[in-house]
Order: sequence, then structure tokens, then C-alpha cells
Amino acid sequence: MTRIISGIAGGRRLTAPTGAATRPTSDRVREGIFSRLEHFDVLVDAVVLDLYAGSGALGLEAVSRGAVSAMLVERDRNAVGAARRNVAELGWAHRVVVRADTVERTLMAGPAGERASVVFLDPPYDVPSEHVDDVLALLVTHCWLAPDAVVVLERSSRSRPPVWPSGWEEAGDRRYGETQVWWATVPPDDDAA
Repeated sequence: MTRIISGIAGGRRLTAPTGAATRPTSDRVREGIFSRLEHFDVLVDAVVLDLYAGSGALGLEAVSRGAVSAMLVERDRNAVGAARRNVAELGWAHRVVVRADTVERTLMAGPAGERASVVFLDPPYDVPSEHVDDVLALLVTHCWLAPDAVVVLERSSRSRPPVWPSGWEEAGDRRYGETQVWWATVPPDDDAA
């Protein structure tokens, strides 16, 4: 069972997608991610971009904890359906957009509104590390990031560390069994974002 852990929707259950195409982030890992984000003091009024969103659990958790809006990007049809049901059941259609598309196509289109201050990337474990590095670069080249944004990457603990774009500062990493999470911060000046 996937649920929102804390905030205004804490305890609410989320619909999980059927099939093996997505891998839900465990409560333990999500709690670790959000504990770190609260330490960074970036959640309140954040604009969130949740890439490879699955059910939307990370983006929805962020909204529950004070983010002003979120865009959930997912290409798997079952996961998109689950994410849309979760948004509707929470009554957050005015705050959360679910985009049924590939991460690459979405990023290359550029942001339609405010740039993201918090970005989650939780690609399937079989996505090559080089591809993840390319997606990180697209965040920069297509101007998705607000100054001082925080980027959270969740991968298999067997994956190599990401190659962060120039100027980004690694802000730590943590292993949770088979899952590894890395955090990075984006420079405060506009030319690096």
C-alpha cells in the first residue's frame, strides 16, 4: 500500500499502477528524501517537477508538505491513469498537472510556467546511467531550474553516481538497501540554471 506520509494529506492512500513497469518508492525511502528536503527548507511554496513519476507519490507528498504546485511526468499508460486518479481523489487538479509523455520530450519543450525549485528523478533501474546524465543536462539546457533548486535522484544502489552538470553542488547521498538517493543543489545565479 502506498500512502502520503505527512502534511495536509498525511495518511491518504494512493492508487498504485498495475504491472511491473513502475517501482514505487518505499515509505522508508520517501521519509528519508523528505526529511532531507525539510532540512534544506525548500518544500514550502516549492514548484515541483516529478520525472518518471509513476503514481505521483513523490510529487504529491511534496504538495502535501507545502509545495505550491507539481508537474508529474510519466509515459506508462497504467501509471498515468493511477497518477490522475490520485490527483482527482486528493482534489488537487488545480495544483498538480499529470503529463503523459516521455521525460525527454517534456524537457525539450521547456517549462510552460515557473521553473522548478525541487526536481525528483526516479527512473526505472534498467535505464542506463548515461541516459540519466543526459536528462540532468536537459534540465539545464532547457531552463527548467530555478536558482537554488534542489534535485533528488533515486537509483539502484548498484548504479554509478550521477555526473552532475557543471556548477551543481552534490549535497549528499544515502543508501536504503537496494536504493541509492543523491541530492544536488543548483547555483543561485541565473546563468547556471
